[in-house]
Amino acid sequence: MLLKLLVLGGTAFLGRAIAGYAVAQGHEVTCLARGSAPAATGARLVVGDRDRDDTFEALADDTWDAVIDVTRHPGQARRAVRALTARHWVLVSSGNVYSRFDQLEQSESAPTLEPLVEDVMADMSVYGAAKVACETAIREGSSSHTIVRAGLIGGDGDWSGRSGYYPWRFAHPTGPDVLVPPDLAFPTAMIDVEDLAAWIVHCALDRVQGTFNAAGPTTDLGSVLSLARSVASSAAVARPVPADVLEAAGVSAWMGTPSLPLWIDDESWRYFATLDTTAARREGLRTRPLEETLRAALRYEEQRTVPRQTGLTDDEEERLRLLLG
Repeated sequence: MLLKLLVLGGTAFLGRAIAGYAVAQGHEVTCLARGSAPAATGARLVVGDRDRDDTFEALADDTWDAVIDVTRHPGQARRAVRALTARHWVLVSSGNVYSRFDQLEQSESAPTLEPLVEDVMADMSVYGAAKVACETAIREGSSSHTIVRAGLIGGDGDWSGRSGYYPWRFAHPTGPDVLVPPDLAFPTAMIDVEDLAAWIVHCALDRVQGTFNAAGPTTDLGSVLSLARSVASSAAVARPVPADVLEAAGVSAWMGTPSLPLWIDDESWRYFATLDTTAARREGLRTRPLEETLRAALRYEEQRTVPRQTGLTDDEEERLRLLLG
């Protein structure tokens, strides 16, 4: 069966991968987005501002087999589910909805944050609460829906650099080693954007019902670094930097500049990236080897045109190395 599919977004990273995969499968795909980037080849782009009440007027008379929404703003989710007619909804939510991260691979039944009341997410500090509110909007507005709580997404197009930084740094070392976080046993997980996109389209096609975690298999940071070194064919070795040295140098964890990704220096967030994906795998989620994801991320890093949102520049790594002596 081929779908008449509406992707709300569809021009950046995951949304673009969803639209591209759906087109490749023969589905009729329309993307509603601001138009700051082109839609995937073969998809129709409708330019619109989802913060406006009249955004959906051009689409309101259509009946969609499925709508896939990647929004983080509750008002956008509420507006869409009121204005559009669809046989099934898929909301891309996030593992950030959970209220605690001190347990390994928590399931979908774990406690979540209170939903954000406001329509617009003011900043990333309320991202989890905003996604909870988006989930509520879809559950209340559609009797047929899939809620996908995605974990860390990596691979081709990862503008953040979280999946690509270490392969890129091993490919372009500033010395005989690559500076990495102090805890190589830190648990992490990563799902390839193409695998997640394929499963989301599957959920739309089969009208899979329920709420599901979607993440890659849990591994440790040391193993990720070994794979990163391998895909980069690098002679450099990983050199862990003590946490107090990183703090003194102003190097943060996970995200931002300067930072070292895939690690969090807070025990209460130790298992943030890990999720129990038993239910999703039962419904057909399949994930490729992590090495393939890191290789795709490296290819993207070698041709990226926007600044990386994580990691160390050459100068920052060299200054940090001087502090180590």
